[in-house]
Amino acid sequence: MTEPDNELPEDAIAGSTADATAAVDDPLAKLQAEANESRDRALRAVAELENVRKRLRREMDDERKYALMPLVSDLLPVVDDISRTIAAAEKNADVATLLAGVKMVAQKLEDTLGKHNAKRIEALWQPFDPNVHAAILQQPVADQPPNTVVTVAQEGYTLHDRVVRPAQVIVSKAVE
Repeated sequence: MTEPDNELPEDAIAGSTADATAAVDDPLAKLQAEANESRDRALRAVAELENVRKRLRREMDDERKYALMPLVSDLLPVVDDISRTIAAAEKNADVATLLAGVKMVAQKLEDTLGKHNAKRIEALWQPFDPNVHAAILQQPVADQPPNTVVTVAQEGYTLHDRVVRPAQVIVSKAVE
C-alpha cells in the first residue's frame, strides 16, 4: 500500500500562495492608493495656498499703488481752479480779484485735505509741543508766557493721528 498523499500538488500550493499574497496585497494596494490620494490632495492644497498668496500679494500691490486715487481725484478740481485763477490773472491785473480767487482755491484745497483726514496743526498762541511743533527760533516776548508759539513759519499737518509735517514755529521766551 501506498501512503496517503498528504501533500498538495505544486499547482495547488502556488495557487494558495497567490491567493494569500493577493489577500495581503489587496489591503496594501488599498493603503497605497489612499496614501497616493492623500499625497495628491496635499500637493493640490499647497499649490492652491501658493496661488492664494500670489493673488493676495498682487491685490495688496494694487491697493498700495492706487491708494491715493480718491485724494488725487478730489484734488483735480483744485488744480483746475488754480489754472482758471492763473488765466484770469493774465487777463485782468486786478489784485483784489486775484487775491479773492487765490483765497477761494486755498480754502478748497484745505477742505479737500480735511475730507481725507489731513488737518492743519493749530499752533499760534498754543503752548509749544515738540510732538507737533519744530522750534526754529526763540524770541523774547513780554506779553506771552515762555514756550508759547508766537509765530508760525510753516504750517504743520497731521493725517488721522500722525504728524505728516510738524509746524515750524517761533517760540516765546522770557524777556531778560
